[in-house]
Formats: sequence, structure tokens, C-alpha cells
Amino acid sequence: MPEEVRLAMAADMIHHRKAAFREVMTEVRAGLGELFGTSMPVLPLGASGTGAMVAAVCALFAPGEKVLVVEGGVFGERWTQICRTHKIVPLPIRVKWGEAVSVEDVETALDKDAEIRGVLTQHSETSTGALHPVRELAALTRRRNVLSVVDGISAVSVVPCPMDAWGIDCLLTGSQKGLMLPPGLSFIALSERAWEKAERVPPGNYYFNLLKEREASGNAQTNFTSPVSLILGLRESLRLLLSFGLDNIYRKQWALAQMARTGISALGLELFARDAFAWGLTSVLLPDGMDAARLLAVAAERCGVVMAAGQGGTFKSRIVRIGHMGYVDYADLAAGLHAFVRSFEACGGYLGCRNYLEQALDAYWRALDEGVPETMKIQPRSVL
Repeated sequence: MPEEVRLAMAADMIHHRKAAFREVMTEVRAGLGELFGTSMPVLPLGASGTGAMVAAVCALFAPGEKVLVVEGGVFGERWTQICRTHKIVPLPIRVKWGEAVSVEDVETALDKDAEIRGVLTQHSETSTGALHPVRELAALTRRRNVLSVVDGISAVSVVPCPMDAWGIDCLLTGSQKGLMLPPGLSFIALSERAWEKAERVPPGNYYFNLLKEREASGNAQTNFTSPVSLILGLRESLRLLLSFGLDNIYRKQWALAQMARTGISALGLELFARDAFAWGLTSVLLPDGMDAARLLAVAAERCGVVMAAGQGGTFKSRIVRIGHMGYVDYADLAAGLHAFVRSFEACGGYLGCRNYLEQALDAYWRALDEGVPETMKIQPRSVL
């Protein structure tokens, strides 16, 4: 976290129902709207990102309604589990882990069942490092009586996902990824047609009641007791993000992704997400016989660098995920790549390439100079 955010959260406590807090919330509301790219209210919830997922399901779908769920990792499977818990009927599209869902497969599934009322997916599947085509999926659902619901927990403020411009009906995220905050806050926004649907659905959860949260937001409040310190930190993180500029952030994140992927490829290792890949983390498939838990323990002990293993099933011990989102720059990533290499070799592996960092840094500066892909429609920016 940036030091400015730490200090903001250490400020004297203020009452969450008084004028001083309403002033903070007024600024936060405006900043969140810009971050999400929406004119609709973005609602902060006192919960992790999973809480916002629950809120989305309970607000938008009635028990017995069918939704299409993109299952391409642990968090895709979480959509299914949340739906079943709340008596929504999930129809999974199972995608090979590390790959993006096919828009054609989604369209075929929608054509087969006119009762489907939503498509639930991740933008960036944090457990695998894959990036799903939410822009194209939203364009598909907008032509039907189907809502697009997007988990942007490792995507918002990392990779472009402008809600209104892309026609996304529900976008949510959490505080501990690109927003440079501790865990404990999540954020959710609905489109106009999603709110129309929410107004017809009987409340499915007492705490995650988005209609009441929207009403409270209109008064610069939250429905229940506000996590004041986190929201004070949020105000500061939004100031930092927006003063730097979203175009600049996306450009930096794209360059970091290119740096990580080039470095790993130069080492002769396999990228788990090959084609459609996240901009905020890079997943590495380890060779047979190399255990992720042991490698990560060595990196933490000898280099003071913390990375993550895979999640779920056989991939938990086969994948290392290198995070490079939020308050991270190329020097941090260079240290992470070095720690990975040193730990890999300490665990008995052999990596013949010795100029991987040079190649990785060249890729960073080249990507920074060229900018993000034109398909993301990011405007040119000044020098970082």
C-alpha cells in the first residue's frame, strides 16, 4: 500500500453518520464512478469481494431463475456455489483452466435456453491468470433479455473495463487488488436495466440489500455501519489513482504484464494463461517434480518476496502466480523474477538463461512506449 493510504487510515476516527463522514463519502462516490466508468452509483460494501458476488446474485435473480456461469477457475466455480446456495439455477460453461471462454459457446448456450437471465463471469480469473472477453459478452447480452454480471476483482483499476461504454450490467471489485487497500471492502455498480430488474426481485439477502444501499448512497451513507478507516484509505487511494490517470495506469499494467511474461518465457518455462491473459498477475506452470509450496517458502525466507501458489485441485502445487497490480512498479517485478529464479534453482531446478531480466525490462519499456492494444481503446498518454 502507498504510505499516503496507510496514513489516511491512521487518522482520528469520525462518526459514520455525521457530516464529516458524508463529506468523505461524497468524494468517494465521485471517484468510484470515474474508476468504474459509470454514471450509476457505485456502492461500497463492508465485505470482501465474495460479498459483492453474493449481493449481485441475490439482487438480480429470483430463486428458480437460470443463469449461465463461466467456470474457468476457482472463482468461476464460486459463482456456481453462490447461485446454488441462494436457489438460483446455474448452468455452467466449463472452460479449460488458463483459457478464455468462447463468445460463440456462450451464444450457443443462450440460443438453446431462452429462460437464461444472466451470464456470470470473471473479467480476470485470479486463480489462473486468464482474461475473459467481457466486452464481447456484454455486447451479446445487451441484445437479449439477459444481464451481464462481471467479477472485476483483479481487473478494475488494472485492465480497462469501462462499465457504461461496454454495456456491462453489473461490475464488482474488491479493495485489496488494484485499489491498493487492505481487504475488507467491496464495490458494486448496476446498469439502469439491472436496477429495473433488481426492483422486481424480492430481497434475497438481509445484509446485501442493494436497494437499501442505493438509498443510503443517495445520502452519502452506507446502509449499515461503515468501515470508516477503510473508506478514509479509499478516498486517498482514489485520489492517487485518478491523479495518475487511468490511461497511465492501464499502460503501466500492460507493460508489467509484458515484462513478466517475457521474463518467464526467456527462462524456458511455460505460461499457464497463454493467449488471453490478465494484466495484474502472471501464472507460471512449473515442471514435473517442482513443488510450488516449497519454491514459495524459499522465496519468502531467502529473498523476502511473497508470491502465491495455484488454487484448486492439482494446480495448487503446479502453479506460481506472480502479482504485479496496484502499488507495484518494474523494480518490484524485477525483484520478484529474481526471487523466483533463485528459489527455483535452490529447489533443484535448472534455468539456463542468464539475461532474462534484460529481456524482461526491454519488453517493459517497449510496451510502455507502444501502449496497450488498440482494441482496448486507450488514448495516448504522457511519459510515466
